[in-house]
Amino acid sequence: MSIAQTHVAVIGAGPSGLMAAEVLAQGGARVTVYDAMPSAGRKFLMAGRGGLNLTHSEALPAFLARYRAAMPQLAAAIEVFPPDRLRQWSEQLGQPTFVGSSGRVFPKAFKASPLLRAWLRRLDSMGVQLKLRQRWTGWDGQGRLLFETPDGTQTIEASATVLALGGGSWPRLGSDGGWTETLGSKGVTILPLRPANCGFTVAWSDIFRDRFEGLPLKGIALTFGAHIVRGEAVITHTGIEGGAIYALSADLRETIVDSGQATLLIALRPDLSINELVARLSMPKGKQSFSNWLRKTAHLSPVGIGLLQEAAIASGASLPSLSPEKLAGLINAIPVQLNGVAPIARAISTAGGISFDELDADLMIRRLPGVFAAGEMLDWEAPTGGYLLQASFATGAAAGRGALKYLATE
Repeated sequence: MSIAQTHVAVIGAGPSGLMAAEVLAQGGARVTVYDAMPSAGRKFLMAGRGGLNLTHSEALPAFLARYRAAMPQLAAAIEVFPPDRLRQWSEQLGQPTFVGSSGRVFPKAFKASPLLRAWLRRLDSMGVQLKLRQRWTGWDGQGRLLFETPDGTQTIEASATVLALGGGSWPRLGSDGGWTETLGSKGVTILPLRPANCGFTVAWSDIFRDRFEGLPLKGIALTFGAHIVRGEAVITHTGIEGGAIYALSADLRETIVDSGQATLLIALRPDLSINELVARLSMPKGKQSFSNWLRKTAHLSPVGIGLLQEAAIASGASLPSLSPEKLAGLINAIPVQLNGVAPIARAISTAGGISFDELDADLMIRRLPGVFAAGEMLDWEAPTGGYLLQASFATGAAAGRGALKYLATE
């Protein structure tokens, strides 16, 4: 049977699945993409709400190192479909990109919807069919794919299948992790899905939480162990989240899992040395309130001052009683006790998934010949900054190539 006579099912209409479908269609296969949601790319569109961060411009060796333990398993896919190629692909769809001041890469339109619309038009022109409201539930006794649809249970014959169902974050957008039980029942080793790029819980005082919930801490530096990250964080009702927190989330999460808590150090004025801060804090207070004096001398925000108060109360000290030296030290090393990880449903992404030991070099699940997996279903995690989408696109393309290779040998 020629590839043109084969039917390939791609399950999941996110970046990984759609990229697999494109590669398969380019290779001559007849492709249908199935998705449980009423429209394609829902999480992709959510990712583009604040500006679609497609990838990152740093050199490839440093880029690959962002995937930490999974770098050896992801390197081949990303080297074939690297950031430059992703940018070219976007431009071919009429969405040129630019490099931001942080090195992150964005479409000039700065959102996902124009890119997704152009992509779906291209796939349609290639003959790719898109079937929505089709929830995959596994296989029947004859190896046919099973879907729950508005018209009842449907069975589909496929010569090969690409699974691109996402992780377990933002389940309302379609990635609910339900596939773990389906594959687990087939003996596939799956590492438990865990929150990644996530927030953490803190036992804030009622006064601090009620006053500062939703407010940002800007221009700060966060330290955990040997890692220091500059950026922003946001106080939440139950704790703290934000870009700088996400960058440390893997290490923070594992420490909390192991010991029940983690101590994060927050520097409110990381550009000032201790000596500079001491000099400022040695200025007379006069008739100002302590908070106003701190705000003016150290240029601290109300939420930053509130955070200092939280730390002082936790240590049993009175903030105004601290010497300039101790106050300066606290301002640039506020200890915040994290006592839990925010729920997976609120995480940007997830860690865990199908063990790479279950996959061959073409991302085929060895126990399930002809079944390939891509994207966040695999056991990897990466920080925000374009690394998540890049690996999703790249593994989707790799699974598509793998499926074509499999079909050519059947």
